[in-house]
Amino acid sequence: MDPLRITHRLTIPAEALEESFIAASGPGGQNVNKVATAVQLRLDTTRVPGLTEPILARLRALAGRRMTAEGALLLTSREHRTQDRNREAARARLSALIRDALVAPIIRRPTRPTKGSQERRLTAKTVRSGIKQGRGRVRED
Repeated sequence: MDPLRITHRLTIPAEALEESFIAASGPGGQNVNKVATAVQLRLDTTRVPGLTEPILARLRALAGRRMTAEGALLLTSREHRTQDRNREAARARLSALIRDALVAPIIRRPTRPTKGSQERRLTAKTVRSGIKQGRGRVRED
């Protein structure tokens, strides 16, 4: 199996990946009954250099139940009829998941509204209030 290139800085070595083929379920007739086309891709995250603890924490959060307690990530692909296409789909999903985990979330630091924005908000409220008060019942004098 070839190493999986995620970004120009991160490549998953072949030793960290393990794939096995299992019988797929669903439509496909004799092909499904006869050939194990579904791919189960297992990534041992402890054997990947470059996955720091913050990245692993984000990967755990993104992976959910697909991550085991030992730190292995399990992905299954069974949407295609051939082993090769299922293998490509599983590897693409794995690289997308790791690419998402590499991006650190931007922490929003709350700021106070500016004086101008407060004045614009209060002016808009006053105008709207005047519009609504003008909708009252018309009195006959």
